[in-house]
Amino acid sequence: RRGKPVEIQALWYNALRIMESLAQTFANEAERKRYSGMAEVAKLSFNRLFWNESTGCLYDVVNGGPPDPSIRPNQIFAVSLHHSMLSPERARAVVEAVRRDLLTPFGLRSLAPSDPKYIPHYGGDPRSRDSAYHQGTVWPWLLGPFITAYVKINDGSAESRQQAVGWLRTLEEHLSDAGLGHVSEVFDAEPPFRPGG
Repeated sequence: RRGKPVEIQALWYNALRIMESLAQTFANEAERKRYSGMAEVAKLSFNRLFWNESTGCLYDVVNGGPPDPSIRPNQIFAVSLHHSMLSPERARAVVEAVRRDLLTPFGLRSLAPSDPKYIPHYGGDPRSRDSAYHQGTVWPWLLGPFITAYVKINDGSAESRQQAVGWLRTLEEHLSDAGLGHVSEVFDAEPPFRPGG
């Protein structure tokens, strides 16, 4: 991934807003204004460069040329982190795109099945596994940021929290499966979602 990845931009924006808050806490108005201004510029640029109108979600990487339209889970951080650059409508659209294209019972796929580079199974020799790792393989740890984003766009409603519990139930059951007491590092991107890693 060469260029400006979506999740790094989301982390940078959060860092700027945190610095703004710290400057305010320490009554440093000049620094507060400086970080606030930088954050506003980042927000405007992000929304102009990263929003993919045709897919209703975020580009994965921009680099001065054509942006990468791959639907990947990295965009969920633009919603799940405390400070979001997205409007509520765009945040909901991102969560819906990730839910529709990437969510599995065990976590998020690393690439949407509609992508020509999609590899549904993680297996084979080291080279084959390395090739599949970012091309569809499910990463359970990304379920946390996804659930955070989902609950956030639903204002922490009881229904959204109940849905989150439902999504976590499969991983809870997995604790008595492969690697007893642990969640596997990765899973195949298609049923039966064979664990691996």
